[in-house]
Amino acid sequence: MKIISHTNNKLLFFFYLLLVSVPAHVLGECTCDPEDGDRDKSKALKYKLAAIASILVASGIGVCLPMLGKTIHALSPERNVFFMIKAFAAGVILATGFIHVLPDAFENLTSPCLSETPWEFPFTGFVAMMSAILTLMVDAFATSYFQKSHFGGKSPAPASVGDEEKDGEHSEHVHVHTHATHGHSHGFVGDENSASSELLRHRVISQVLELGIVVHSVIIGISLGASESPKTITPLVAALTFHQFFEGMGLGGCIAQAKFKARAVTIMAIFFSLTTPVGIAIGIGISNVYKETSPTALIVEGIFNAASAGILIYMALVDLLAADFMSRKLQNNGRLQIGANVSLLLGAGCMSLLAKWA
Repeated sequence: MKIISHTNNKLLFFFYLLLVSVPAHVLGECTCDPEDGDRDKSKALKYKLAAIASILVASGIGVCLPMLGKTIHALSPERNVFFMIKAFAAGVILATGFIHVLPDAFENLTSPCLSETPWEFPFTGFVAMMSAILTLMVDAFATSYFQKSHFGGKSPAPASVGDEEKDGEHSEHVHVHTHATHGHSHGFVGDENSASSELLRHRVISQVLELGIVVHSVIIGISLGASESPKTITPLVAALTFHQFFEGMGLGGCIAQAKFKARAVTIMAIFFSLTTPVGIAIGIGISNVYKETSPTALIVEGIFNAASAGILIYMALVDLLAADFMSRKLQNNGRLQIGANVSLLLGAGCMSLLAKWA
């Protein structure tokens, strides 16, 4: 019995040492110093310049493609193909928020390079939640403001019951009787107000969505530009090129539905296309002083990534997917509904797959 007891004590002592030494060994391996083994400034710079060119072209093509509805009739917002393209792009944006941006924010704000106080608090989820709530508030207030300014300080008048019945019976045409002597017309005012309200919603959605995309695009651009490891940059170039192309399609679809004037469309498209390349250029400029493992860099990147993730997730689910999937056009067309769901899954799946490289 003494031998068994002595043996058990040895085993308990060994198990205790194992429990103590393994975490100490893991913590000892954790370092906040950047790895210098594969750094090559000149080679990395060539890859960065290639990244600027490829991402700029891909972003421009992606954001402009859905806006060619006037030239390419199949891409018109009224066509079924447009709904499927927009569902695919919404899946891309949703996966960007959940799979790419949010995990990076968690990694940044839970880094061992940060002190335990106050960073033991789950700031990533908190910031993402608050940014989603603030996006909802901005969405609601901006829509209310534009509606009141557009309709002269009054909310748009809803269609009457009679108008709704007429609209259901005569969905293919609208009767408008014009009296030249009085200079006014009588028609379905509810339909006109509804169309104006929907247009205003699309304009608010496109602007808020661009804000969320721009925030994380600049951050990933700075991260790529500041890196001096060709092994890190090479897969990022291809992944970010596809990333910006698909994300541009989502934004371009919203801009097309908003029916902005040509000048506003051009500004929004150029602004989106330049964000990641500008971020890369900034990263190149600060690469000598920028340390991705420094507490300041981790905190700033983590908070901005979390805020961007909250915006993107809210916009994808509420303003893009819910609005289209609950629309009358999609609800009344079974084939289009199946196609949109498949496109959504494909978009989310393709973007999730890119997380393997970026």
